[in-house]
This record gives sequence, C-alpha cells and structure tokens, in this order.
Amino acid sequence: MARKEKAEVSEYERKRQENIAKTQELLRNLEQEAAQAGLGPSKTRASSTTKSKAKKPAPKKIKQEDVGPRRTSSRLKGIEADSDKAKRKAEEEYDALREADRAKRQRVSGAFRLSDIVVAGKGWDQSGNFLSIVGPAKPYERTFDFDDVKETTDKELRALREKMSGLELWEDFEPNEIKITPERIYAMGLHPTTEKPLAFAGDKLGNLGICDASQKVSVKQEEDDEDADIEGPTITTLKPHTRTIHTFQFSPHDANALYSASYDSTVRKLDLAKGVAVEVYAPSDPNEDAPLSGLEITQNDPHTLYFSTLNGQFGIYDMRTPASTADVFQLSDKKIGGFSLHPQHPHLAATASLDRTLKIWDLRKITKTDGERLPALVGEHESRLSVSHAAWNSAGQVATASYDDTVKIYDFGNCADWGAGKELTESEMKPTTIVPHNNQTGRWVTILRAQWQQFPQDGVQRFCIGNMNRFVDIYTAKGQQLAQLGGEGITAVPAVAKFHPTLDWVAAGTASGKLCLWI
Repeated sequence: MARKEKAEVSEYERKRQENIAKTQELLRNLEQEAAQAGLGPSKTRASSTTKSKAKKPAPKKIKQEDVGPRRTSSRLKGIEADSDKAKRKAEEEYDALREADRAKRQRVSGAFRLSDIVVAGKGWDQSGNFLSIVGPAKPYERTFDFDDVKETTDKELRALREKMSGLELWEDFEPNEIKITPERIYAMGLHPTTEKPLAFAGDKLGNLGICDASQKVSVKQEEDDEDADIEGPTITTLKPHTRTIHTFQFSPHDANALYSASYDSTVRKLDLAKGVAVEVYAPSDPNEDAPLSGLEITQNDPHTLYFSTLNGQFGIYDMRTPASTADVFQLSDKKIGGFSLHPQHPHLAATASLDRTLKIWDLRKITKTDGERLPALVGEHESRLSVSHAAWNSAGQVATASYDDTVKIYDFGNCADWGAGKELTESEMKPTTIVPHNNQTGRWVTILRAQWQQFPQDGVQRFCIGNMNRFVDIYTAKGQQLAQLGGEGITAVPAVAKFHPTLDWVAAGTASGKLCLWI
C-alpha cells in the first residue's frame, strides 16, 4: 500500500516538475527575446499591453511584475529550493503567464477610437479621416463637367467657366504623339510670346524639350491615300543638365533667356537666340551636392538669383560675383520642395517643406540667432502632411498643394503694409480657402503643384493643377472650379501643368514625357 502511494506521489511529482521546467523555459525565451529587441526585461510585457490602450479588465488584475518575463531570485526572498513554497511560486508564475496570454487574445466588444488603437509608427490622421477625403484615382472620371457650367447661376462665373472649359487640345496632334522629352517631365512652361505657343519641358535626366505648337500636320504621301504616313511634330531636345531639371523660368528682362535649376546643383542660362547654355551658379565646392528645387529672378533686378535646395537651404546670389559670395540660409532641416517671391514685393518669400509647413519670410531683415543668420520669419502654418509647393500671385495670395489631399489658399492682401520683421499670429496664417484635391501621386507621377497665371488679362486670379484622373483642374483664388481640361489621347496623368503668363493656354506634361496642350 505504501509503495502504491509512493508511486502516485512520484507521478504527481513528475508532472509538477515538467510544468516547472516548461515555465522556466518560457521565461528564458521571453527574456532572450526582450534582450534581442533592446528592451528592459521588466518592461517587455508592460509595453505590449499598454500600446493598444484598449480596455481589457482581465490583465489589469495581474500585477505587472508578476506577468513580466523577469525572473526573481527565490534565494534572495529566503525560499529554499525544492520546498513547497518554491513549487507554489513556480506554479503561480506559470498560471499568471497563461492568464496574461488568455487576456491578450480576449475579444473586446466595445467601440474603439482609431487614435487609441494606432499601430506604432503608423500615425492616424488627427484632423480627419484620411480614408474618405477624395478616394483613389479613377482614370477619365470627371468631377467637374459641362453640366456644372450650365447650372452656374452667377453670370460672371458662368461666363468665365464657359471660357475656360472651351479650351481644346492642340487639334493637329494628340498628346500620345507629342513626346517632348525622353523621360518623365518635372518642369513645364510656355514661352511668354503671344505669337504662337512655344512649349518647354524639363525631364528626369536633364533633357530640355522644345515644341513649336504652331506646326501643322504633315503627310508624306497623297491625302487620299488611306495608308499615308503622318509625321509627328518637330521637337528640339537639348541636354543642359546631367540630372533632373526641377524648375525653370523665362527671364522677365530677356525673352531669349531661360534659367533652369537642376538636381546636379547648377543653374544654367540658355540663350535661345545664340544657342548657348552657360552655368550661372554652382556651389563653390565642386564636390558639394546641393540639388536645387527652385529658382526665381524678379522683375526689378536682372542680376540677383534666388534659389532653394532639397537640403532645406535658401540662397540669394548676385550672378556678377563668384559663387562663394552667395548668401545661403538654412531655413529647414528637411527638403524645401518649392518657393516663390511675391511679384510686387519680392522681399517676401514663401517656402514649402517636407516638414509640413508653409513659411513666409521677410528678406529685408536678417537676424542672427544662436550663431545662425536667418531672414525674419513672418509666420508659418503647419499641414497634416508635407507641403509640396508654395506660389504667390500678384494679389498677395499663396496657393499650396499638400499630401493631405488639399490645395490651400492663403490671403495676405495687406502685405504691402507690413513693416520689416512683421510677425503674423496663428489665426492670421490660417488658409482662407481649402479645396479638397487628390494629391497622392505615388512613386511614378511627378508631384502636383498649384501654379498661378502670372498676368490674367481679365484680372481674375486663377491657377491650374494636375488631376490624378488624367485631367487638369483650373480654380479661382476663391476655390471655385472653372474647368477640368481633358481630351482624347491623354494616356497618363498630366501632372505638371502651367499657364501661359498672359493668354489662356495651358501646357501639361506626363511621366512618359508627353505634352498636353490646351489652346
């Protein structure tokens, strides 16, 4: 009888020892995983249970130090090895781990705020639901059409909408026949001449394409021949840069001069009459890599060049002096995607940055803070996501396009009265108009930018911007849509859109190097 009891006790003891061994092995594994992840052993389980912030009653009843993977010393607690107390301690730790694991898998029926269950590193939109702003691109699906024009009750607005919606694609050639550059277009523009449409485009590899849109269709054979071979438009392609041409500008002082800024860190001046492209700016250190993201020459000074870089810098340079004399300011720790100067008050600069801000700077006042020279910051406004570009118009309004799927319009019409070093309040920096607009270009489409018409003949301020549904949208400064330009033969997103400075002509470029031209 005694032997039977001893056998039964041995069986129980064997099972208990197996449970203890499993528990210890589990604790060791947890401790190793925590060490590999760089976490303190006492916080591993605590962090996993607090990140979700969901209401889970069961885990709260368990003390954190009891469910964590950290092992405690029985010897220091005065517990003898192989004693009943040590066995109970091991069993309690094992049960606690099982309870914590069960609670982690417990279904919770209550409602969640998405901000409370966000996964680490995947931030939730605190200002709204990003899932329902504009939705994915739907090729050729219009969001504004001729029915919207007809239903307009405001006579002036209706007349303007009819005028802008009446623009048609260049009738002689379809966009898929007009390959103006070999690679993806990053910069687009129409020459200021009003005699004929001259389209210019800069691409990813530093090519500059020029197309004369006054050309007519030419046929190699007789017109009654159904198999006649129709030639495409004649296009001139130059390569003034070795890397992406991010932006260019026709000089306001010389119609034959085109200034281009590139990721190869240089600005070149192309003389269209002489056929010569000369370097007018590059960092004084030939080994310095400072990709340029913007340039501008003002109407009142033909010698001063303003530029921005992908390194967050903004520079002012007198082209008559050595490059080492350029005055360069570090305005942002992140990329400046684009900037512009007020056409009437060029001492006011607007910058848009990957740091999600639009900032207005006063170049008349340069201050030194912590050993760093900076222009006076007039004000800033932060968007939920990065701001791609900032553009002034002549009325003192700034338009920005942001990855939060909006085009924001800010009104600084009273900026002529600002003294040097003027500071705007947070409320004064808020946009007056916000236009929902799908700006999710992704990897293969050039970033969308809102670009004003420089000198609208009717005095109505308006801008154009590419549409992911393969159109170009036109809006007023009040956010009223005037037109959605499209047509046959547009096989890709016309992402890079630009107005003619004075005429209602719009040119746009695609990722395949094709030109879309509405005249």
